[in-house]
Amino acid sequence: MDPLAFLAGAAATAGACAGVPLYLRARRAERLAIRLGAELEIVRHAASHDPLTGLPNRRAFYLRGTELVADRNRHPLVAVVLDVDGFKQINDVFGHSAGDEVLVTTARRLSAFADDGLVARLGGDEFAGLLRCRKGSSQEQADRLAEALAAPMRLGGQVVTVSVSVGLVPVEPDAHLADAVHRADAAMYRVKGAHRRPHPPAQHLAIRIGEQHVLHHATLRLAKPRETSPRPSTAT
Repeated sequence: MDPLAFLAGAAATAGACAGVPLYLRARRAERLAIRLGAELEIVRHAASHDPLTGLPNRRAFYLRGTELVADRNRHPLVAVVLDVDGFKQINDVFGHSAGDEVLVTTARRLSAFADDGLVARLGGDEFAGLLRCRKGSSQEQADRLAEALAAPMRLGGQVVTVSVSVGLVPVEPDAHLADAVHRADAAMYRVKGAHRRPHPPAQHLAIRIGEQHVLHHATLRLAKPRETSPRPSTAT
């Protein structure tokens, strides 16, 4: 065998063997980078989203909402603040897991109604949204929102209709989002105050649009589960 050919072959083999550990280390580094990137994305999502409903949280709502308000192509917009009426009663009657179910259902319905708008859970049973509003259709939008949020749901083995209080105000392109949300929140509390006044057995679902006050009837059935009569004692 030619010594030079032998040496060349040996060198090539040694080079290939030396390259294998480098390739394996590179592959491990690539997999580690992918895993760390996925974990970082999970952390980022958790920092900006509500863990129960999956909606953006308060901080994310204001960050993204400020961008939407500044984008004139997104207008006209309305700011919405809403919360669930008698939420403590729901927890007391059906339990906290049922209360969580109401929040998740409300979040899902609000998201579906908002379409490409921004909705968030601010905390507790309070939600906010920044939605498109077509000119001249505020009344229709209020009707659709009322119908979507007041649709019956199954809870604790029975069908219930939960009412909500909603404040809805227009948002101008040069407005501050925090101011718009504050006005919507104030409108929502005025509606909630109206709920506390004596009224017929049917609760009211109310939507406030500017100075207009639109009321929608929605029966709230929160009867406790039927209690069985105690068995007569068989003791003699």
